Amino acid sequence: MQDTESSRRSRAFESLAVLAAVAVLSAAAVWWFYSRGYTLYYGDAEAHLNIARRIVDSRTPGLWGIGTVWLPLPHLLMAALVWQDGLWRSGLGGAIPVAACFVAAAMFLFLAARRIYGDRAAALTVVGLFALNPNLLYLQAIPMTEPVFFAALAALLYCAVRFRESQSLGWAAAAGAANLAATLTRYEGWFLVPFAAGFFFMTAHRRRVAAAALFGGIASLGPLLWMAHNWYHIGDPLDFYRGPYSAKAIYQRGLEKGYERYRGDHDWGYAWLYYRNAVRVTLGWPVIWLGVAGAVAARILGKLWPLALLGPPPLFYLWSMYSGGTPIYMPHLWPFSYYNTRYGLEALPALALASGALVAATRAKWRRLAAGAVVVGAVLPWLWTPRPEGWICWKESQVNSVARRAWTREAAEFLAPRYVPGTGVFMPFGDLTGILRMAGIPLREALHEDNPPDWLMAVSLPQVFLRQEWAIYDSEGVMSKLARKAVEGVPRYHCLKVIAPKGEPEIRIYKRD
Repeated sequence: MQDTESSRRSRAFESLAVLAAVAVLSAAAVWWFYSRGYTLYYGDAEAHLNIARRIVDSRTPGLWGIGTVWLPLPHLLMAALVWQDGLWRSGLGGAIPVAACFVAAAMFLFLAARRIYGDRAAALTVVGLFALNPNLLYLQAIPMTEPVFFAALAALLYCAVRFRESQSLGWAAAAGAANLAATLTRYEGWFLVPFAAGFFFMTAHRRRVAAAALFGGIASLGPLLWMAHNWYHIGDPLDFYRGPYSAKAIYQRGLEKGYERYRGDHDWGYAWLYYRNAVRVTLGWPVIWLGVAGAVAARILGKLWPLALLGPPPLFYLWSMYSGGTPIYMPHLWPFSYYNTRYGLEALPALALASGALVAATRAKWRRLAAGAVVVGAVLPWLWTPRPEGWICWKESQVNSVARRAWTREAAEFLAPRYVPGTGVFMPFGDLTGILRMAGIPLREALHEDNPPDWLMAVSLPQVFLRQEWAIYDSEGVMSKLARKAVEGVPRYHCLKVIAPKGEPEIRIYKRD
């Protein structure tokens, strides 16, 4: 088809229309969940928000505050807004950058699909299946990292498509930058690098080694930078993998307490059972079957190759479940609870893109009708239950946060009217930080383990260096044990409040005379 000025304008208008529609959808979802108080139901959402705030508001602000386990890019994006007290306290400072990444992900998917299939209806089908999933709409409305990763993944796909068309090393470099962003967002981005490098090697007509090396060199900077950060701040380049706050260490502590091993731990059968069920409950059967049928259609059309870039993230979670570091719990499988159900969404970009092939394989005059049928069929299960109780990611956040939300509010309501600005709070960083956010106490007034010199002096010689008027700790955790020992070493601290939520660690609030 000849690329005329008229056709370019038409495509630009289509792109702007899709951008506007997705942006409106995203903003509406952000407001809907915020207006109902759901923005910080997820414990991880609260944690991401407070880590971002710690970068700009702390006794020791700066890159030290990004930590060593969760990757830094989402927190750096959130830090641009959470410095403002209102945006931090409401959670919107973390939600808005994530929503912007969701819009970017949808746009890159649309642009890539339009080039892959050469058809607008097929591209709209892809973005429709991606953007109308209620579980993803919830995650993009709160401070979570999955939509940020999807933006990087979709950008990688688009750059790879452009490279395949043009053979320009510039697009290989751009794809490397997109994968670099993915490696600084979630660890499946690390897993993706060799697969994507192989893609550039196989699709390059000339300079295969140069294309793959350029891509791989840029993309690999993320893991190297993160290991260097871990080494500089902790002294162990693999602290994110084997340190005390790593998933591996948390799992091991659970086993030492007598918890049962995860189903799927070194058992491929169970790992596959749990992951495919996570995909089913987050996406619904129609998307799965449409994606499988679409993959067959894509094979017939010779368009199966993009799935080589979108397929590795789900494989990462399957492998991670087998290796024992990542559990997924669902209410219909042992142990009949909720945990990490959102990992099933990693299959959505691949299944959505494959579904577009069904429309592309239809005769031209029927493609609009086919696109509508595919999108309606995909969202039909959610139309039957148009309530958050039917969206498992929301349900997981709601069920698992009942106790935390209750004790956070109780502690904040106790502390807020009694706290005098500038007097300080001694506490471990973590879930307890939500008390300060809700009470409106800046993090720079707290002394915690991420303020190394002052914290170490306070826990080593509390009689001399522990001077904060307030102290808070719970009954679990290494840092809480240090805080408790320090507080008990200063007789002038007296416990004014004990919160003992059922099934949760006991929280104690002390005040210094």
